[in-house]
Amino acid sequence: MNAEIITIGDEILIGQIVDTNSAFIGKELNKIGVSVYQITSVQDDKEHILKAIAEAEENADIIILTGGLGPTKDDITKHTIAQYFDDHLVQNDTVLKHIEYLFAKYISTPISDINRQQALVPSTATVLTNRFGTAPGMLLEKQDKTFISLPGVPYEMRALISYEVLPKLQKKYNCPYIIHKTLLTYGLGESAIASRIEAFEDSLPKEVKLAYLPNLGKVRLRLSGKSFDKKIIESEIERLSNELITLVEDIFVGFEGEHSIEALIGDLLVKNERTLAIAESCTGGNISKMISSVAGASRYFIGSVVSYSEQVKIKALGISKELINEHTVVSAKVAESMALGIQKSYGSDYAIGVTGNAGPTKDKTDASVGQVYIAIATPEGVFVQDFNFGQPREKVIQRASVKALEILKMSILKKS
Repeated sequence: MNAEIITIGDEILIGQIVDTNSAFIGKELNKIGVSVYQITSVQDDKEHILKAIAEAEENADIIILTGGLGPTKDDITKHTIAQYFDDHLVQNDTVLKHIEYLFAKYISTPISDINRQQALVPSTATVLTNRFGTAPGMLLEKQDKTFISLPGVPYEMRALISYEVLPKLQKKYNCPYIIHKTLLTYGLGESAIASRIEAFEDSLPKEVKLAYLPNLGKVRLRLSGKSFDKKIIESEIERLSNELITLVEDIFVGFEGEHSIEALIGDLLVKNERTLAIAESCTGGNISKMISSVAGASRYFIGSVVSYSEQVKIKALGISKELINEHTVVSAKVAESMALGIQKSYGSDYAIGVTGNAGPTKDKTDASVGQVYIAIATPEGVFVQDFNFGQPREKVIQRASVKALEILKMSILKKS
């Protein structure tokens, strides 16, 4: 069972907003066994929308459109859908009462005729109740195809998908179960992992696929299976994931949705009754953001200093001016002093110190763009590693952040 998602709006095409709706819809459809064949974004233009719907009808069983259902003149989706189905718009009294209720209860401005026109829907449409907004969702059928139009406002669209769309699709279609399990790995690149697990990948049964999802400093390995027998495919995915773990055990940190590297570090620190503090320069607080994103991080994360300038390194971390003059701020010695300084100042067991040049140009230290020094202070001492993460700036920051956490994890494990 395939679906196509069509997002409507010039604001998406010019980059004014990011299309998060498609990601949400795709994820929710996948949960009920519907595969997304294609995602298309189109202008607020009648001919463009008509063409996209016609092409989607050729590709998919379910066509879901979002956007263009507002009260203003540039919101043309409803009229275009009526034209596509050779239909006409009629007033839906239930929708009109809902609009009047929302204005009376929540909106200070008087209701206008433009707002009332949102109660107009194609005569053959099934209305989907939008509990959080004035634009209704609409469902139309053509032979064995289902067409659904939803408002583009994310929280309105999500409620409609959850409470209206998914139940109706599950009732109409007999869909297979789609099961995913994603392993998180750190410290080895995609090609190196692929070479290591080549025999495993070649032996996968036809109903199971393996996908590589690389990001800066990490690779996700996703096993996906599809079957009408849920127990069989769940068992198969579980068996294969366990087999895959044995092949990547040294770089495996957990499963997506269960453990990120920052969550794993948190678990290790809690287990060992240890604490962490962080001093960052070139990463600009990104490592601290990752660590503090984990619920319950206050149990082990004391705090951090973003010592971007030389003066903050001196005043907040106690690094001597003479050491900076001798080695420059982008150096192993300064990274080491940052880690030791924050460890002493905050009284933590572990500490991270990171300094480097994220680019895009060389600074007064003359350090190469991408050069980063990462220091880890432990209860037993401190050590430093240096890296060159290349360009661009965003890549340096992300890779340095992930690498710092990877080194910290290994340091804690040695003492666990």
